[in-house]
Amino acid sequence: MAPTRGSANKDLYIHEIDRTPEYNEFIQKLQAFHDKRGTSLEPEPRLPTMHGHVNVDLLKLYKAVIAKGGYDELNKVQKAWGVLAAELGMHHVDNKGIGQLSFQLKQDFYRYLAAYWIHDHYGREPPPKEILEQQSCASKHGPVLTRTTENFKLSSSRPGVETPGRDERPGESTPVSGNRASGRLREAPPQRVPFQPETGPSRQPRQTSQHSTPTTSAAAHNSHPPHTQPPNHHLPQHHNSNNPLHLIQAQQAALRGASSSFTPTNAEAASRLMEPIEPRPPISVPLRPVNTPGNNPVEFAKRQRQLKTAAGISDTPVSFRPAIPGIGFEGPNIYMRCLQALRSGIPAEQAFALNHLVKISFERGDKYKFESFLGLAEGLIEKALEISSLFYDVEWQISYLNDLPPSSGDLENSDIAVLDGLNGTSDILERIAKITRKGVLDHMQPADFSNRLLRITEAVLTIRNMVMLVENAIYMADVYPLKDLLCIILRLPELEMLVEIKHFALDTAEQLTPWLMLDSDDPLYQTLLLQLHSTDRGTILTSLRAISRISMNLDATNKLQNVPALILQNIINWLLLNDEELVDACLDFMYQYTAVVANVELLLKAVNMEHVVPHLVRLLAHGAKRVKEDRVLEPERKAPASEEVAALPPDLQGELTKTDEPQRCFKWLQSLFEEDSESHITQIAIWQAYQSSFGALAGGSRNVLSAADFIRNVSHVFTKARAQIIRSQRSDQTDLFIIEGIRARALPIDPDRKDEYSPCRWMIGKGPYTKRCNQFFLGGERMWHHVLVAHLGVTMGEGGKVENKDVNVSCDWESCQKYPHPTQMKLSELTRHIKTHFPSPQKRPPSEGSTADASSAKRQRRAYVTPAKTMSLAWEQTMVTRDERNPKTEQAAGIPLSAVLVLRNVARNVVKTESEEQLLKKHEMGGEGGGWNEKLFRPVMARLFEVMTENRAMADYVTSLLHLVQDD
Repeated sequence: MAPTRGSANKDLYIHEIDRTPEYNEFIQKLQAFHDKRGTSLEPEPRLPTMHGHVNVDLLKLYKAVIAKGGYDELNKVQKAWGVLAAELGMHHVDNKGIGQLSFQLKQDFYRYLAAYWIHDHYGREPPPKEILEQQSCASKHGPVLTRTTENFKLSSSRPGVETPGRDERPGESTPVSGNRASGRLREAPPQRVPFQPETGPSRQPRQTSQHSTPTTSAAAHNSHPPHTQPPNHHLPQHHNSNNPLHLIQAQQAALRGASSSFTPTNAEAASRLMEPIEPRPPISVPLRPVNTPGNNPVEFAKRQRQLKTAAGISDTPVSFRPAIPGIGFEGPNIYMRCLQALRSGIPAEQAFALNHLVKISFERGDKYKFESFLGLAEGLIEKALEISSLFYDVEWQISYLNDLPPSSGDLENSDIAVLDGLNGTSDILERIAKITRKGVLDHMQPADFSNRLLRITEAVLTIRNMVMLVENAIYMADVYPLKDLLCIILRLPELEMLVEIKHFALDTAEQLTPWLMLDSDDPLYQTLLLQLHSTDRGTILTSLRAISRISMNLDATNKLQNVPALILQNIINWLLLNDEELVDACLDFMYQYTAVVANVELLLKAVNMEHVVPHLVRLLAHGAKRVKEDRVLEPERKAPASEEVAALPPDLQGELTKTDEPQRCFKWLQSLFEEDSESHITQIAIWQAYQSSFGALAGGSRNVLSAADFIRNVSHVFTKARAQIIRSQRSDQTDLFIIEGIRARALPIDPDRKDEYSPCRWMIGKGPYTKRCNQFFLGGERMWHHVLVAHLGVTMGEGGKVENKDVNVSCDWESCQKYPHPTQMKLSELTRHIKTHFPSPQKRPPSEGSTADASSAKRQRRAYVTPAKTMSLAWEQTMVTRDERNPKTEQAAGIPLSAVLVLRNVARNVVKTESEEQLLKKHEMGGEGGGWNEKLFRPVMARLFEVMTENRAMADYVTSLLHLVQDD
C-alpha cells in the first residue's frame, strides 16, 4: 500500500499484511501451536485506526515486541504500546483513540502470541491457558514469563473480602473491559463526592418495616460474629468518599436519619448521651396486601377487564407492528443455507449456493461430508444433469420408485428421460444415442446459456472436490445416478467449452472406480475405454488411471475384459514416448491387463510381443545412474614413531658437508624428518643423530651450531613442531625433553627435489652372518650401477657400457626366489631381472621452478602411513523407496518396477494360452523348439542377467522372472 497523506501533510505508513512465505509459515506454526494448546486463534485481528479498520500482521507484531525486549518489558514503560502501534503504522487522531488502539494491540499479543513467545523465544512451557489466555491482560496479574499456577491468584478468589482494599483497586488508567464487541471501552472513573459523615444517632431506631419486628431485625443484624467485619470499619476516620458503597450509605443516612441496619461494634466509640433515655415501645400498625400486577397478575388482569366492560370499551386486541423476518434470529448456518438454496430450484438461490459450495468443498473438503447433509448429493446431481438440456432435446429426471420398469426394456415404450435412481440405468448409452442434438455454436453463446453452463460446471466441480475425501468417495460409489451422470457428461459433443467439465468428470471417476465393480458391459467402463481414443493427453492419462484402479480397494478382481485391439496398440505406442507420467499409467494398465490369461491371449494377437518385450526390458534401466563406491578392504595403518634416525646417503652427506649453517641444518632436517602432530622425538636423540653426521666438522673451518640453536632451528623448518618437557611422575625418573610434532623418516629424501631415496637390499655375506647392503640411492639407475659394480663385480666400460657375457651367479636380493642358486645365463638376462627390484622412476611435475617444488611438497605423501586397500565397485541404481517397516531397506519403485512386473505376468501366463499350444505343435512338425517364453525372452537373457547382477533393488524381481522363463 502506498503511503497516505496525513492531516499534517506528512507521509504516514499504513499498516498492512505482507503475505510472504515467511508470514504463511509463521501463521501455520502459530495455528498448529494453538490447536495443540486448545486455544483459539484469529489470524488477522482487526483494529480501529484513523484510516479505518486494519488487519494486524501478527508476524510484524511478534518481531516488534521481541525487538523491544518482550511483552513484560513493554508493560513496564508507560505508553509503550501506543508508541509501538505508531511504529507499526497504526495511527489515531485523539488520545482516546490512541489509548483504545494501544490496549487492543496489547490484548492481541497477549491472547494470540504471548504463549507462543514463551515457547518459541525462551524454549519454556508457557503457563496454562486458565491463567493466561482466559484471563485479561491487566497489569495486576503480573508478568507472563514468570507466571505459574502457584504464584497467580485472582483478587476475587480471596476469602472474606467483598470490597477491594485501597492497594487492590484498579487504577484509573487500567482498562477493565476487554470485550471487542463493545469497543473495549474503559469504565469511567468514580466521581469526586465531598465527604459526608454519618450524623444519625448510634442507637437502634424504631422499626417501621412491615415485614419484620424490631426484635427479629435487631437480632438479625447483631447475630454476625465479630470476625466477619473488620474493626472500626465504619468509623469516620476510615470513611472513603470514593467508595460507591460508602457514598450510598451516607446519602441514605442524610435522607432518613440514622442507619437502621448498623450497630457499632466498638462500645467505646459510641455516644453515651442517650444511655439514660429509654426508647418508646413499638406501635403495631395493621397491614393488608395490595393486589398489583407484580404480586397478583391474574387478579389484576381480571379487574382491568371488569373496568373496561363497565366503561363500554371493547376487548379488541391492539394491532401490533408485525415482526420483521430475520430480526433476532440468526437463521441456519451456511451449509444448510446452501443446501436449501440448491434444492429450491430458484436460479438466483442456486447461483448463491453453488458459488459458496465450490469454495466450501475446496477449503473445507476434509470435513465437508455428504452423509452429514442429506439431499446434497442428489441436489448436485440433479443440477448437473441439466447440462444435457443445453445440447440435446432432453431433460433428464431421476426416479426413486421401486415399480419403475426395467431399463433394459423397449425404449420406444418407456420414458427415455427417466433414470433409475435405485439400481442405475444399464441402457444409458443407448438412450444417449437416441436423443436429438441441438445446434450449438462452440465459440458464441447467449448470456443465459453461459450462465446456466457456469452453474452446472460449479455443481460438477463441487462433486469432484468432495469425492477427493475417501469417505465421500465411498458414499458416492453407492449413488447410482452419479454413474449415469458421468456417462452423460463424457458422451457430450466434442466442444472446447466442455473440455473443463469433462476433466472434472474424469477426476471424479478416478476417485470412484477403486470402490466400484465394473463388468465389461457396464456403461461407465465402456465410456472410460472410449476416452482412450482421444488425442488429449490429460483425458488419456486420467482415463487410464481410472480404468486401472477399478475395484482396487475391493476383493473383486479387475479383469479388464473386451479391450479393443486398437486401444492395446495405442497403449504400446504410448510406451515409446518420453513422458514418464504417461508411461507409468500405461504400465499400470498393462500390469492389471496381463494378470488375466485371456487378456494375454488377446495381447499376442493384437500386438507384436517380440517387439514389446525388448522395450519393456529397456525400461528396466529407466532413469538409472551409475554409482561408484570404494569399499575398504584393509584400513590404512600408521607405523609407530622410532627414535632411530636413518643415515644420510653418501651423495647427500658430501653435499651437506660443503654447506654452511644454518642451511645445512635445514636441509638435514628436511631430508630425515617429517611433520606428524601425533608423534615426537627426544631432543637428545635428534641432537646425537646430527652430531653423528656433522660432529667431525667441529674443529674445521666450517661453523657449527650449538645444541640450543639446533633445537630452535627445528621450529623454523617445521612450523608445528615445538620443544616440550614431559614431567616425571615418580622420583626415580627424570624429566623427558622432547620435540613434539615431528618424526624420523624411514627413508631419507632429497631436500630440493623431494624424491625419496631407496635402500639397496642386496644380501652381503653367507650363512648366518648375512646382512643387507642398505646403502641409499636416488633413483634406479644409480642403484643398478651400484649392484653391477659392487655386488656382481662387473667392470663398466666407456660410456657406462658393459659386455654381455655369460655369468654364473645368483640373485641375492632380499626375499628373491627367482635365482636362489648360481645359474649360468647371459648378463643381460640377469640385469633385466635385477631391474624389477629397483623402484620405478618418479614422475616429475610438468613445469620446474619454485612454484612446482612447493606444490610437489604439498602433495608429498606421508611415508609413515600405509594406504588402505580398497576395491572400487560400480553398479546401476534406479528409482527406489524406503520400506516403512525397515527404513534401511531400499525397494524398487517407479517405471522399472512396473516394467518387470508386466514381464513377469507375461512369462507366467503366456504358457497357459492357446497360442502356446499352437506354437508347440508347430515346433513339433519342424523348426526350433521352445514356447513363447523361449521366443520372447531368449534375445534379452543377457540383459536380464546384467540387471540382476548390477541393480540391487531389482535383483529379486528379475530373479523370479528368470525362474519363470528358465523353468519353461
